[in-house]
Amino acid sequence: MAITDEVILQIKNMIVSGRLKPGDRLLPEKELSEELGVSRNSLREAIKALVVFRVLDVRQGDGTYVTSLEPDILLEAVSFVVDLHDDASILDLFAVRRILEPAAAAQAALQISSDEITELHTLMHQIDESSSIEQLVEHDLAFHHQIVAAAGNGYLTSLLDSLSSSTVRARVWRGLTQDKAIERTLSEHKAILAAIEAKDTELAKALTTVHVSGVEQWLRLALDSSK
Repeated sequence: MAITDEVILQIKNMIVSGRLKPGDRLLPEKELSEELGVSRNSLREAIKALVVFRVLDVRQGDGTYVTSLEPDILLEAVSFVVDLHDDASILDLFAVRRILEPAAAAQAALQISSDEITELHTLMHQIDESSSIEQLVEHDLAFHHQIVAAAGNGYLTSLLDSLSSSTVRARVWRGLTQDKAIERTLSEHKAILAAIEAKDTELAKALTTVHVSGVEQWLRLALDSSK
């Protein structure tokens, strides 16, 4: 294992053990490098890596701190990676969504609040077949986000938000617009919302599976035809 990796592991263990907590300041560079038994250069490289992954935050003139470690912070880097993927890789992302989103929809059906239902209905009323690509992308992101968020698992919400970046959504919606499939997609959104509102977990799960799978299948055919 490279020295930098060893330092990253040691800092991680300090966080996992509770010695370092969210918001805590790390020891000064000289003290910490001596405690870990590594050079200051190796420590700097490890800190740079942990900053990229939003585990640490370097504040100029103040020191290095552990971030809040909230899921949206820790999973932010995933969204960046997703945006760099090519079209073929998007199929893998949809496969992950197809596994996770139906379960989230079923859980949401069990515990969604009346206010969250109202917010989803408001979203549906703000969009139609004449909406712009930008509006459709914004709607799609918000609709799926609010359903997953209603499931009450912050890590699942952040993970799916990261996998469903606006860049990916824009690519798909442009294709759907060209294929005149917007009406069907919005109709599926309405059906999913109705099932969740009725607290029908199995129907919400099934409809979400069909919905994500349908877009995934369209994308697969589009990619095959472009070869």
